[in-house]
Amino acid sequence: MNVQIVLFNGFDELDAIAPHEVWHMARALKPEVEVQLVTADGFKEITAANGLRVQAEGQLAAKRPDILMVPGGGWITRAPEGAWAEAQRGALPTKIAQLHREGVMMASVCTGAMLLSAAGLLKNRPATTNHGALDELAAAGAQVVRARVVDDGDVVTAAGITSGLDLTLWLVERFLGSDTAHTLEDRLVFERRGTVWKRSK
Repeated sequence: MNVQIVLFNGFDELDAIAPHEVWHMARALKPEVEVQLVTADGFKEITAANGLRVQAEGQLAAKRPDILMVPGGGWITRAPEGAWAEAQRGALPTKIAQLHREGVMMASVCTGAMLLSAAGLLKNRPATTNHGALDELAAAGAQVVRARVVDDGDVVTAAGITSGLDLTLWLVERFLGSDTAHTLEDRLVFERRGTVWKRSK
């Protein structure tokens, strides 16, 4: 299982770094898991919203991922670097849309959902995001669900910053099993919050 977490200047640190750590811990239990911090431009240094500098490990989709995780950051304040700026530039949403058409599962943390929305993936679909952007998400055509994690099959969205932990543990449970997810919860000393919303069959 190949997981890529896409970075861009102004991303929120916890949105990306928390899932990265969970996936690395999962790899210790399930060696088939690969996780990479990537950018659209490949190996480069990225500066996050609060000043953390991160060296990307590769280029987005140099190897097609099974799951692409998209962090948020900077959307609500319309920061010159961050998710809102990336949506205005358009290149990242275009790439996200392309990868989704090719069968890549999308997962977003916080206002990373707004980048999925900009890619056209959330129209008439259940989704969530940071509480400060829920009205915008609804205005863009999503069916807003007030939940920590919303699983709509090939698109999974999570609410505010710390919900990235809930999201990643849910994905671990979904793809690697409940025993693995429970072991990671113990190691993280973290108890998941809320119910994962899933479409009724």
